[in-house]
Amino acid sequence: MFDSHVAALLDASVALVNALTDGSARGKPYVAPRDAQLAPAILAALLPGGEHSPEAAPDALAPEQAAYLAAAARQLRAVFTAVDTGDLDAAAAALNPLLRSSGARPQLDRVAGEPWQLHFHGSDDSFAVGWTAGCATALALAVGSDLAGRLGVCQAARCDRVFVDGSRNAGRQFCSTACQNRVKAAAFRARRTDG
Repeated sequence: MFDSHVAALLDASVALVNALTDGSARGKPYVAPRDAQLAPAILAALLPGGEHSPEAAPDALAPEQAAYLAAAARQLRAVFTAVDTGDLDAAAAALNPLLRSSGARPQLDRVAGEPWQLHFHGSDDSFAVGWTAGCATALALAVGSDLAGRLGVCQAARCDRVFVDGSRNAGRQFCSTACQNRVKAAAFRARRTDG
């Protein structure tokens, strides 16, 4: 499937889309954070558990950087939605501008004690452009391969959160166990009512 770096960037893409785009989540309307809540939501999505060094992310993400990532998340959502409906042309049309605007480029990096690894960087070293370039490149690798079908949108009623299917059989349909359980419970109730 995906190598560990690409898998991590796909997970970051999912986290950004699910945290920063309006819609519905687990049966309830979801309004993405804005204004003062935007930067903390981004840092929580990209660096869960607050485990980050000062070099990895600024303590206070500048408003323009936060706005850049929020706009990127909306474009990333368009990729997931297009792939989910089988429209790879629309997915590519959503991804190519992100790749261009972020200046996405591969680079070999080395972490002490580990082998060289292929990472993706942006045209500058800002937090927002770097993450956007990495996420866009990871999605491009998925869309441009036979793994595009691993990108999905939750099939539960009143939920439009996205996911990457890492299962062996590529049969995942829901963003979470909570949504899967909601659908199963509704089907059980419907069978009991009909029976």
